[in-house]
This record gives sequence, structure tokens and C-alpha cells, in this order.
Amino acid sequence: MKALQSTTVYWDTLVHPVLHNRPIYLVATDNGLAQVTLPHESTMERVEAWVKRKIPNAILVRDLAQVAPYKQQLQEYLDGSRRSFTFALDFRGTAFQNSVWQALFEIPYGEMRSYAEIAERVGNPKAVRAVGTANGMNPIPIVVPCHRVIGKNNTLTGFRGGLQMKEELLHLEGVQAFVNKGHEKYRF
Repeated sequence: MKALQSTTVYWDTLVHPVLHNRPIYLVATDNGLAQVTLPHESTMERVEAWVKRKIPNAILVRDLAQVAPYKQQLQEYLDGSRRSFTFALDFRGTAFQNSVWQALFEIPYGEMRSYAEIAERVGNPKAVRAVGTANGMNPIPIVVPCHRVIGKNNTLTGFRGGLQMKEELLHLEGVQAFVNKGHEKYRF
């Protein structure tokens, strides 16, 4: 019987004032950044559970050097000196989720899109709710900017990190053109 090969998964944390000085975890494989936690969900237990579900036979190793390029670019973004990320991403979802996450990644800095626009972008204009669900399951928030997705009526809607954090990330990018009357749950 052939033994299963293990995959090394690297992690480190980042603390930043924009994140209210709470740590977030950055998780990467040799293929790219695979997960970023949000401050309220940042526990090693959550990271371990996600890795176990998404990367069978993973060996989780804290490796500052392996995670450093991701951490540096994310730090620069939060400092306001970076507008795009140049490293590889390692999406771990269904084909539909991956297509939604890729569409999110393509939303330019300082711009917003509606859930309906993302549904059209992935070739399924009737899948607005499914886009919202995939958006909420985005394993690489901030880098894959799910915070740039708003309701069709220009309101803040459904962000796993909370609407306050969504608003703060949009303000960091200079975006003011939204209505702050959203709802924590999805309204597309």
C-alpha cells in the first residue's frame, strides 16, 4: 500500500492597528497564500481545523521565513502603501467558489462591486445568493477583497469580519461612496 504524502503548511501571525492590534493568522503552502483569519476568528484551533479539512495529510509548521513575503505585503496594505498583492494564492474550494474568489481578487483597489455584478462576472447571473455564500466563505479575506462587495442598493452587507471592519477597510482604500445602513446578514 502506498503511503500518503504529507504537505507542509506554513503559518505565522500579524498584528496591526487597523486590525485593532489583534492577531490574524496567515497560512501558506508551497503554492501560495491559502488562508488569512480575521481578528475575531483568530485562534490556532480554527487554523488547525481549517487545514485539516482543506489540506489532507498536512503538517502545520510555524515558519516566519516562508510566510514573510505574504506578511510584508499585507502589512504594507494595512499601512496604506500597497494597492495590490503580487504573490500566488492557493485557493482551496469548489470550482464555483474558486471562480468567485478569483473575481473578487480582480476588483481594483478603491472600487466596489455588487453581488449581482460578481454573479455576472462568473457567468451565472442568477447565482447572486450563491455568490454571497462563496464570498462569506472566502478563506483569504483582505487579500481577496470580499470587503469590496456591497449590496445592489449601495449598502454595506454581510462581512464575516463585521460591518465595522468592512467599513474601515473601505475607508483605508479611500472609498466613501456607500450607505452605512447595511446588515450583518446577506442582502444582495
